[in-house]
Amino acid sequence: MEYRQLGASGLKVPALSFGAGTFAGKGELFGAWGNTDVAEARRLVDISLDAGVTMFDTADVYSDGASEEVLGQAIKGRRDRLLISTKTGLPMGDGPDGAGTSRPRLIKAVDDALRRLDTDHIDLFQLHAFDAATPVEEVLSTLGDLVRAGKLRYVGVSNFSGWQLMKSLATAERYGYPRYAAHQVYYSLAGRDYEWELLPLGLDQGVGAIVWSPLGWGRLTGKIRRGRPLPEGSRLHRTAAFGPPVDDEHLYRVVDALDEIASETGRTVPQIALNWLLQRPTVASVIIGARNEEQLRDNLGAIGWNLTRDQVARLDAASATTAAYPYYPYRRQEGFARLNPPIESLIAAR
Repeated sequence: MEYRQLGASGLKVPALSFGAGTFAGKGELFGAWGNTDVAEARRLVDISLDAGVTMFDTADVYSDGASEEVLGQAIKGRRDRLLISTKTGLPMGDGPDGAGTSRPRLIKAVDDALRRLDTDHIDLFQLHAFDAATPVEEVLSTLGDLVRAGKLRYVGVSNFSGWQLMKSLATAERYGYPRYAAHQVYYSLAGRDYEWELLPLGLDQGVGAIVWSPLGWGRLTGKIRRGRPLPEGSRLHRTAAFGPPVDDEHLYRVVDALDEIASETGRTVPQIALNWLLQRPTVASVIIGARNEEQLRDNLGAIGWNLTRDQVARLDAASATTAAYPYYPYRRQEGFARLNPPIESLIAAR
C-alpha cells in the first residue's frame, strides 16, 4: 500500500480507504448499498488491514448511526492499527439541533459518534455539508475546542463549494482555528466537475482530496455497457436518483474506453477506473466500498501499478466534458490557458 500526506497536514493516509456505508444497511438508500453484519465486517476489516488499508470512513447519517456501531465492533481490539474517518451535518432528526453544524450540534454529534464507535478519539472528522445558517467562526471555534479536548485529531469537510471552503480556510488562518486538511469529494471518470475549481483550490491551499463514489455511483463496475439493460441486481434500480447524474452517452464512451484498456492490461474495469483517480493531483485517498470479499479484493488490485500516459490520455479524452463558465475559456482559448494551465498539463508534469 502507498501512503500519502493528507494535504498540508502531518497525517499520512493510505491511497485506498475502506468505506463502511454498507455496514448495517438500513433504509431505502443504505439498505440498497448492503447490510454487512458485524461478523462479515470483521472479515472485511481483516482483509483491508492485511493489504495496508488503514483508514475506515463512515458517517452518522449512514443507517442512522448503525454503520458507526458496526465499524466500532469490527475494529475492537485493534484501534491503534487504524484511522477512523467520520462525518456529521446532514439531518439525523427533526428537532432544531437535528441537522447542521451549530456549536451544540457539533458537540453532541462528536460525543454520539465516539460512543457508537466505542473509541476516545476520531482521527479525521468532517462536515458532511456546508451549513449556511451557522457562522463559519462558530463552526471552526467549536472544532478547535474539540481538537484541544483530544476528541478529534484532524478536521475536514465534504461536498463544499469553492467559496465555502476558501472562506473557511481564510477564517481559520485569521483566528488561528484548526485548518481543514481534507475535502471528501465526488470524483470519477463519470464525473470530473471536481477539476474545475476544487482541485486547483486544493493544490493552492494544501487540502487533500478523499474521493467518494470513485466508480461513478456504481456505473463503472464493468456491468453496465452500451446496448445492454441495467443488470437485475444493480443497486442503481433503487439508488440512481440519490447519486450524481450522468448522461448515458457520456457514460458509454467512458465504459468503452475502460473496456479497451482492460483488454490491453488484463485488469478489471473497476481497477482501471480507480488507478486513473490515484494518478490525479491532490488525491490523497480513494474510498472503496465492498459488499463482500470478492469486491474488496478486486478493488485492492488497483494498487501497485500505473496506467501509461497514453492510457490516461485516452481516458481523459473519453471522459471530457465542456466546463461551465467561468472555467471553459481556460480550456478552450490559448490566451486563457497560458495564464491558468489545464489539469492535464499538471498531470504530465508530475
